[in-house]
Amino acid sequence: MDWQSRVRWVSAAEAVRCVESGQRVFAQGASATPHVLIDALVARGPELSDVEIVHLHTNGPAPHTDPEQAGHFFHRAFFVGPNARQAISEGRASYVPIFLSDMPRLFSSGRTPVDVTMLHVSPPDQHGYCSMGTSVDVALSAAQNSKIRIAQVNPRMPRTLGDGFIHIRDIDYPVKVDVPLPERVPPPPGETELSIGRNVAELVEDGAVLQLGIGGLPNAVLAALGDREDLGVHTEVVSDGILDLVRRGVITGARKTLNRGKIVAAFLNGTRALYDFVDNNPMVEMRPADYTNAAHVIMRLDNMTAINSCIEIDLTGQVCAESIGSRMFSGVGGQMDFLRGAAMAKGGRPIIAMTSTAKRGALSRIVPTLTTGAGVTTTRAHVHYVVTEFGTVNLHGLDLAERSQALISVAHPSFRASLTQAARELVLLP
Repeated sequence: MDWQSRVRWVSAAEAVRCVESGQRVFAQGASATPHVLIDALVARGPELSDVEIVHLHTNGPAPHTDPEQAGHFFHRAFFVGPNARQAISEGRASYVPIFLSDMPRLFSSGRTPVDVTMLHVSPPDQHGYCSMGTSVDVALSAAQNSKIRIAQVNPRMPRTLGDGFIHIRDIDYPVKVDVPLPERVPPPPGETELSIGRNVAELVEDGAVLQLGIGGLPNAVLAALGDREDLGVHTEVVSDGILDLVRRGVITGARKTLNRGKIVAAFLNGTRALYDFVDNNPMVEMRPADYTNAAHVIMRLDNMTAINSCIEIDLTGQVCAESIGSRMFSGVGGQMDFLRGAAMAKGGRPIIAMTSTAKRGALSRIVPTLTTGAGVTTTRAHVHYVVTEFGTVNLHGLDLAERSQALISVAHPSFRASLTQAARELVLLP
């Protein structure tokens, strides 16, 4: 059946007319950010007041966070991207600290009711189903529990398989568009990151299942895994970094104890090459975050190797990954989900990988105590492996003195003396 010919298409301006003052609007995120709909909604700003827009991080501009939109739109962030940091620091937006695995239940339970969901989907197939493409994560639950669904329907959105479909008849206001997806090209890893990548790679065995983020450090880890066999992927986000290892037959998923042979992810964040790779590809399964990030699912994956990063870690092992002091920088995300799940998995390895310094070597990321106002994203009881360019330590089962000594050993040499002195002043070392 030709569903496209049966659809009553509307313009973006018509679609967003359904939004009323005081309502809550969810927007799909990352590379599926529905910019056409967001722009149309912001154009209505002068006639609206107190519209709350919620989402994970979005790629590209975020006009609803501009100062002139204050009073018309308020942004509620579940994860703080670069385009929202200033608005949050200035009080024109807010941040919700929450595990990524818990977010879908916010919508399904009614704890955070949604009036309108704005989606970015593929055209309907012969059965009428549109794929949510590069972002299933929490967007699927928002769509399922929203009063009204509007969507920009884009032939450039890949048709991804798994658990991220919505029927065209369930979209109240479909908008036909043909626009490029936002792309994110991480910078190539530097020598420090490559050193960390090699250290992390020593912890990755043949047949391991990987969880990685996006950026120079995850790509450095992947670059060091070319001689492994039958690696699997179960993660919240997939980027271009996996493509080379898939083509070379390193990532096969052949030994996965769950979803064997599949790359499982909640959202994608990369370039057109990644979007083309996942299009109609049975190897890739897109799943909601309450599956990808559920500890009881992750723990069923033997040799689960979760690789996360942070902003700073104190000498007892407390990790902050979401703020610089009290200034919000990112979010809780899925770090705890995966570190705990990996710790409970047979042969699992939870890893915090980080450069030893920040500000071009001026600051140590290993600190005596977390910066005032910093949130504890991952507790010291959950931290196992910590990797820097200077080596690897395992804090699991160590007392506070042993932890301090271990972390100082992988700190930058120029900070080890001051860290040792601070540890003595904190009575962590005799």
